[in-house]
Amino acid sequence: MTSTSPRRIGAVDSKTRAQLVDAAEQLLVEEGYAAVTSRRVGAKAGLKPQLVHYYFRTMDDLFVEIFRRRADENLARFERTAAAHGSLRTLWQLNADPRGAVFTIEFVALANHRKQIRTEIARYAERFRTAQLHTLTAALAADGVAAEQIPPIAALLMMTGLAQVLALEQMLGVTAGHDDTLSFVDSLLHRLEPAP
Repeated sequence: MTSTSPRRIGAVDSKTRAQLVDAAEQLLVEEGYAAVTSRRVGAKAGLKPQLVHYYFRTMDDLFVEIFRRRADENLARFERTAAAHGSLRTLWQLNADPRGAVFTIEFVALANHRKQIRTEIARYAERFRTAQLHTLTAALAADGVAAEQIPPIAALLMMTGLAQVLALEQMLGVTAGHDDTLSFVDSLLHRLEPAP
């Protein structure tokens, strides 16, 4: 009777593994998640495609690693910025940055078909929402806005939702109403937080 042992997986801290993750992320952002195949990732990294499966049991494992790395970087950047400048304006600027829109859109599309990805996005979204809500609640209180006037969770969902819609539309080339909306947000922020 022969026993089967689990397939060996390459080291997590390997330089080669990092190259594969970098290449896969670049393909995802430039060409979409469907372009992220072991053959394309290997070619982009200048490595043999078999190495993808040496370091990742499945392509979903590779996608999760790409997402986790970017999500962890994003959360750490948010926490640093919020600790230094936890104002409503700073929160809006962090949410309105369109650079992450392509990445987010690709992962939401991927999550529609893959439960493991959906679970990972939801786990991160809850962590990020908790950090944002803590900062937003403190910023509203510092600006003298009572939770009864503007519930912090409602303000957060409106802020993030608006920022995501604007980024998505901008990516598609739809900009009608964006300037007026951004002017309105800017004037609202100025009323709540006059510039020093």
